[in-house]
Amino acid sequence: MPTALALSPHLDDAAFSCGGLLASLAGEGWRVVMATLFTGSVADPKGFALACQLDKGLPAEIDYMALRRAEDMRAAEELGIAPPLHLPFREAPHRGYGSAPELFSAPRADDGIAADLAPALAELIAAERPDLILAPQAVGGHVDHVQAVRALTSLAVPSPILWWRDFPYTVREATPREPLADLFAALPVRRIALDPGARARKRAACAAYTSQIGFQFGGVAGLDARLAREAGIEGFRLAGRLGTPIPGLDAG
Repeated sequence: MPTALALSPHLDDAAFSCGGLLASLAGEGWRVVMATLFTGSVADPKGFALACQLDKGLPAEIDYMALRRAEDMRAAEELGIAPPLHLPFREAPHRGYGSAPELFSAPRADDGIAADLAPALAELIAAERPDLILAPQAVGGHVDHVQAVRALTSLAVPSPILWWRDFPYTVREATPREPLADLFAALPVRRIALDPGARARKRAACAAYTSQIGFQFGGVAGLDARLAREAGIEGFRLAGRLGTPIPGLDAG
């Protein structure tokens, strides 16, 4: 049984960006593991970190990340994949980033999280021995996505990598920010046209992140409208050579 390992910066990124492919792989008999990097709970958050919770309509006393981890479990069930893995690293608002613009600016000079992530990713990859890795291109420029790419590209990874286009940043603007575009420019583009079943599973998985739907999309109708703009297509850049066929993936 081949294994696919999706490395998601946040609790929703993999489902949002490549959930259809994950569902398709599971349907073809793959073991699919969705691992999220930044999921650590922080007791008594303050300042901007607390604001990032309150603006979702959640009270200050709730364990925001525990709630989000539970949503991730439901999303994995909707995709038909293995229970997800949750790494304990803290999101950017808990690492000194103090405003929304800072989240989409260059990483802080004192943010050494990529160096901490790299050995954890190496250990995870060694344990799972994936035939395929999926990871973000950091479209949109969120600092956690950028640092995840930095960590992964610092490793000598033996598996092929499908670098996904980060949804919903891909459909928010006509020309989204791509701070790492040069890193992927030489890699061949690959696309997958999702069949109706995979589209339905992806939509259900996205909707499972109930704490995020209002903030990200303005509600379920907004989610559906953004997914419709993708037209059932997920896009990637391929690094390495696929040893196992990927259902629905074009040849270029």
